[in-house]
Amino acid sequence: MRLMGFDVGSKTVGIAISDLLGWTAQGVEIIRINEDESEFGLDRVKELVAEHQVTGFVLGLPKNMNNSIGPRALKAQEYGAMLNELFPEIPVDYIDERLTTVQAERMLVEQADTSRKKRKQVIDKLAAVMILQNYLDAHGRLTQG
Repeated sequence: MRLMGFDVGSKTVGIAISDLLGWTAQGVEIIRINEDESEFGLDRVKELVAEHQVTGFVLGLPKNMNNSIGPRALKAQEYGAMLNELFPEIPVDYIDERLTTVQAERMLVEQADTSRKKRKQVIDKLAAVMILQNYLDAHGRLTQG
């Protein structure tokens, strides 16, 4: 079993993939999208799903700090609905992702002395890794041995 994690933004979607045992998440890429033009990068997602034989999707749900669903969380749910329509056989799940982008940025600042421009190029992929890793940690191994 292999899961694909998503950090959905208005301009990019960070993608991460789990290992086959469901222990770790690795960053794959950042897909450029344009919500205003209804361009969501789904053709590239299709390619990645086939390439990695994905069996489940995990999307970060950026809830408000008071646990309510705001505009960005609604957009993430809309993206999940598009995935569900495109891949009805692959389940879509969500995990609260509050502060993962902030954590990812802090990690890059503290552990890798990178410029703001370089951080911006990898932040969404790292956030997707954190989303998927948090999900894997919360749900245990994917395969029961």
